[in-house]
Amino acid sequence: MIEILEMNASHITQVAALEAICFSDPWSEKSVASELTNPLSYWLVAVEGETVAGYVGSQTVLEETDMMNIAVHPDYRRQGLAERLVDSLVAGLQEKGSRCLTLEVRQSNAPAIGLYEKKGFSQIGLRKNYYRNPKEHALILRKEWEI
Repeated sequence: MIEILEMNASHITQVAALEAICFSDPWSEKSVASELTNPLSYWLVAVEGETVAGYVGSQTVLEETDMMNIAVHPDYRRQGLAERLVDSLVAGLQEKGSRCLTLEVRQSNAPAIGLYEKKGFSQIGLRKNYYRNPKEHALILRKEWEI
């Protein structure tokens, strides 16, 4: 049974390892750990027993939230886990008083774009050459809600 929990210090090593598996420009363990002491941050992990299967991280400033990263371990993909993480993040942000969630996604990442559109995100912009390794544009997506 996979549970969605707020990230704590016991999750940092696995979250950083998942960063390295999923991204060409991963966050370091130190960077992930710094999110635990950042009052703007809200990070969730999806855990099965002691294993971190996925995570999502965000930062909120003045009722507006930016999704920093979301990742699901390859062994846990295609099981709806990313959708559960997004839903849990939005629910938690609403409780905390945020009014919207903005994110960047690789222009070529059709599965992620499809998920975000399904969850009510709309494209509000484009960041040219936002990603490195490989270089690629990012779509800027946003979802708003009433609190």
